[in-house]
Amino acid sequence: MKLYNTLTRKVEDFIPHEENKVKMYTCGPTVYHYAHIGNIRNYIGHDILYRTLKFLGYEVTRAMNITDVGHLVSDGDTGDDKMEVARKRENKSSMEIAKYYTDAFFNDYKKVNCIMPDIVSPATDNIDEYIKIITNLIDKDFAYISGGNVYFDTSKFNNYYCLTNQDSNLVVGAREDVTADSNKRNQADFVLWFTTSKFENHELLWDSPWGKGYPGWHIECTGISIKYLGEYLDIHGGGVDNIFPHHTNEIAQSESYLGHKWCKYWFHNEHLIDESGKMSKSKGEILTVSYLENHGFNPLSFRFMCLGSHYRKQLLFTNDNLIHAEDIYKKLLKKISNIKEEGNNDKNIFDLYIEKFKTHLENDLNTSNALSVLYELLKDNNVNGTTKLSIIKEFDKVLALDLCDSNTKIPTELDDEIRVLINKRTEAKKNKNFEEADRIRNDLLEKGIKLIDTREGTSYEFIKD
Repeated sequence: MKLYNTLTRKVEDFIPHEENKVKMYTCGPTVYHYAHIGNIRNYIGHDILYRTLKFLGYEVTRAMNITDVGHLVSDGDTGDDKMEVARKRENKSSMEIAKYYTDAFFNDYKKVNCIMPDIVSPATDNIDEYIKIITNLIDKDFAYISGGNVYFDTSKFNNYYCLTNQDSNLVVGAREDVTADSNKRNQADFVLWFTTSKFENHELLWDSPWGKGYPGWHIECTGISIKYLGEYLDIHGGGVDNIFPHHTNEIAQSESYLGHKWCKYWFHNEHLIDESGKMSKSKGEILTVSYLENHGFNPLSFRFMCLGSHYRKQLLFTNDNLIHAEDIYKKLLKKISNIKEEGNNDKNIFDLYIEKFKTHLENDLNTSNALSVLYELLKDNNVNGTTKLSIIKEFDKVLALDLCDSNTKIPTELDDEIRVLINKRTEAKKNKNFEEADRIRNDLLEKGIKLIDTREGTSYEFIKD
């Protein structure tokens, strides 16, 4: 299998530290708010990687953290903890907020058929591990105490910018819009442990050798990964926004603590963007998987949309693009539902198609080309129904689109009619024929179908009696 490695900036052969066994760690959500669909695209990428490795015969152990403390609103170690921001916003305890948004995250996570990691660990469950690592880093002179806090000294770690292949122009805190931390020896240094000298009103606090306080964001991933997966990590995954400073800092503190190379392969998903740029929680209403579902979309249509693009390419999200993806996905389900089991399973043909499918997945997870093999199979009149269905079921172990699930929603004539009318209304609005656009909206409303206009396009929902 070949994967693009952010560390080497090239596609290379994947060779795990231990033959046929893969230790995989992926950064989890900060549970101060809902995860938007841009976040979920990232986890779909991780899920495809996990499923592909299993499909290829590897024994995979995957761990993921839940950030419920220590992630500040600024990467420059300034501002409030995001959990504190949420606590003040919602007038609830940090743990109540963490539980609510963790549950909401996994609810959406499962709706797009992502497999639960083998290990899921909240940051707050591993305080002793962080203290042990930080103590070791201080003893080795990789960390220092200043202003009551503990900082990692980036000048002591050779090749700090190895993951970005850039220089100190990337230093967090060097920008005009970020307030510098005067306690740092170097502005690239980062906090391992905050004490009450910095945040005296923080709700979540623990005793430590350096005073009552709480861990920084970066140390949690190092602690959780080493605790549950050991000293050698095969794959570390995340979004491209994690590359610097989060993953850069993880490498520095982990390898300084361990005394050897830590993770060989770094896997990063590109952003889902809307027409204004990167999708984020700061732009107003948050687009979640549940939001899409409540507005008439099948969550797996979003997964299908993501699989149609390479994980290392930015993907534009609009309502119209999702409607298009859902239409194609539902037609695909229709075709598969019409296949009848007839004839015997032809092993030679089965192996041929599985090998084609594997070839594209082994080429840096080319899911778009893997889907093309599925369409090639459906058009192949030389393959009987029994063989086709058995192959499709194998493909779906990776694609996870419920291709042979009789409970998956298949389009009705009403769905198709609504889509046509929405498109006609969109055209009418573009042509400034607002009278016609209003007429279509009102006609659908009388039939119990409500249109919802957003900046991404138009969706619909059925009005309950």
